[in-house]
Amino acid sequence: MIEFKNFSFKYLNQSNPTLKNINLKIKAGEKILIAGSSGSGKSTLGNCLNGIVPFSKDGGFIGELVVDGIKPYEKGIFETSKHIGTVLQDQDGQFVGLSVGEDVAFLDENNCVSQDKIFLDVDVALGLVDMIECKDKSPQELSGGQKQRVALAGIMRASANILLFDEPLANLDPISGKNAMKLISKIHRESNKTIIVIEHRIEEVLEENFDRVIIINDGEIIADGTPEELLRKEIFEKNGLREPLYIEALRFANINFEKDVIYPLEKIGTINNKVKLQEWCKDVKGIEKNFDRESLILEKINFGYDKKNKILENINFSLKEGEILALLGNNGAGKSTLSKIITGIEKQDDGFIKLFDNNIENESVRKRGEKIGYVMQNPNHMLTQETVLKEVEFGLKIRGIKNYKEIAIDTLKICGIYEYRNWPINSLSYGQKKRVSIAAILALNPKLLILDEPTAGQDYKHYKEFMKFIKKISENKISIILITHDMHLALEYSDRAIVLSSGKIIADDTPINILSNKNIMKIANLRETSISTMAEILDIPSQLLLNYFIRCQNKEDKGEDRDV
Repeated sequence: MIEFKNFSFKYLNQSNPTLKNINLKIKAGEKILIAGSSGSGKSTLGNCLNGIVPFSKDGGFIGELVVDGIKPYEKGIFETSKHIGTVLQDQDGQFVGLSVGEDVAFLDENNCVSQDKIFLDVDVALGLVDMIECKDKSPQELSGGQKQRVALAGIMRASANILLFDEPLANLDPISGKNAMKLISKIHRESNKTIIVIEHRIEEVLEENFDRVIIINDGEIIADGTPEELLRKEIFEKNGLREPLYIEALRFANINFEKDVIYPLEKIGTINNKVKLQEWCKDVKGIEKNFDRESLILEKINFGYDKKNKILENINFSLKEGEILALLGNNGAGKSTLSKIITGIEKQDDGFIKLFDNNIENESVRKRGEKIGYVMQNPNHMLTQETVLKEVEFGLKIRGIKNYKEIAIDTLKICGIYEYRNWPINSLSYGQKKRVSIAAILALNPKLLILDEPTAGQDYKHYKEFMKFIKKISENKISIILITHDMHLALEYSDRAIVLSSGKIIADDTPINILSNKNIMKIANLRETSISTMAEILDIPSQLLLNYFIRCQNKEDKGEDRDV
C-alpha cells in the first residue's frame, strides 16, 4: 500500500535533509501513528505522501516512494488526492468554500454529483461531527476546534483508500479531541481504509487502538512497534514526546515495566499494581502560594454581539501579581472572547476592568498593549515578517527600542528557536510558528501576559522548556493567563484555574480540585487526565494521586529525588 525505499528529502532553502534514508512499509487497512517532536520531519513525511512535497514546497529527494500504486512526486497533488485524502494541521490553508456547507460539498461538486445527493451528503457528514447548525456560516466565523471538525467532515467525503490526519487534535477542546479520535477509529472500522495519524499528543491518541507507532526524530525513523512495546521502552520522552501521565505515575511508583500490566489503561487494575501504587501514594497536601498585590480585576462583565445572545455573563475574578491562571472551558465557552475584552479588542456591555488599580475602560487597544501581551491561538494571524529574527525584532523596532537586535536574539534563545532565526516564516511548522509568535510578544516585556492555547502544536521538549520559562517570568511578578484545553498544562503549571461554561464562571479553584470534580468536568466538557482514570480503576482518591504526582513531577523537574 505504502512503501518508502531509501528515501531522503531536503527543502530548497536548507543545507541539511529533513528526511534521511526512510525505509517504511504500511500495509493496506493498517492504522498507524507517526509521532515526533516539532521539527522532527513527521509533517514533511506526510507532505511527501500527499504530494504537497515537492509540488507545493520545493525541494529535492533521492530514493523511492510508492503510495497506493503511484509515485506522488510523478503525479501531482490533484492525482495523488484520489489515492490519499488529507486533513491539514493548519485548517485555514484547507478551506475553499465561502460557507461550511460549500466546503464540505467541494469534493462532490468536483465529481459532478447531483445537487440532491450533495445536500444529503453534506448533512450526513456535518451531522457526524456535530456541526450541522454551522452549515451556512463562513469558515472564518468558526473557532479553531469547529474548523477542525469541518475538516474532518470534508475528509469523510473522500473515496481515497488512504486517509492522512496531520495533527488532528490541534485546536480541539479535550472532549472534542476525544470524539475526533473516536470518529477516526470509526472511519477505520467501517471503511477498512488505511489510516495515518501524525500527532505528538500521545496520551489522547493512544486512548484509541493503533496497529503500530512510528517515532521520527531528526528526520530518521527511531522506533517502529506496537504502542505497548514502545511504552515499555521509555522511548517517547527520549525523543521529545510525552508519555501518558499514568505511565509517568507508574514509573514513579517503580512498577516493573518488563512484567507488570501497563497497557491499555483500562487493564492496569491488577492486584500487584494496586498494592504498589498504594504503597507509593501518601497523604500529602498541595503547596499553596501566597500572592500580594492584585494586578487585574474584572467585575460584573457582560458581553454579547447582539442583545439577545450573551457570550459572557456576570464575570467576576481577580488576578494577582505573579499568579498563573488557567482559563478552562470547551470550544465556544467564551474564553477567547474574554481575552479580547481584557485587551480592548472588544468592549464589554457592562462592568469594569482595572489593571493595577487603574480603570482601563477608556484605554485604546494600543495603550493596553503596552502593558498587556496577547498571543493569539493561530500564529498565522500574527506573523507578518519574512524571517524569524525580523518577526521578533519588529515590535521592538516600532517602539523605538535601540538594542532591539540583542533583545530579539536573547528571546529566541530562551524560547528555543535561535537556530531558526534566519528561516523564512513560510518554511516553519505550525508548532515552530507558534513559538515565534510567543517570542515576538515576550520580547516586549508585558506586565500581564495572555496566552491563547500556548502549547498547541508544541512537542513535550519545547512544552517543558517554554513553561519553565513562563514560570520563571511569573516569579518577576508578571501575571499570566493561560487559555487552554490542555489539562496537563493546567495541572502542572497553573496556580489557579477558572472554568467557563456557556459564558459563565462555574468554578474558581485549584487545578487539582477542579480536575477531581467529575460534575464540573462534565458540565464544562473537559477531559479527565489518565491519572484520574487510573485512580478510579485502582480505587485511590483522585485528589490524593494527583497531589502526589505533581509533587514528584516538580521534584524531578528540579533534579531532586522524586520520592516525597
